[in-house]
Amino acid sequence: MGKPKKRTSPRKTGLRRSHLLVELARKVNAKSPVKAYTTRRESSKKAA
Repeated sequence: MGKPKKRTSPRKTGLRRSHLLVELARKVNAKSPVKAYTTRRESSKKAA
């Protein structure tokens, strides 16, 4: 996936590129049959 650029605002919350990516990935995962990687825990293979 392409990486979004870091955004700037008076308050630097939720601006980390990795955080923006996770946010986008979760939105994709909610709708798409093809799942995007979010975090190691969230994206790990389900324990059998």
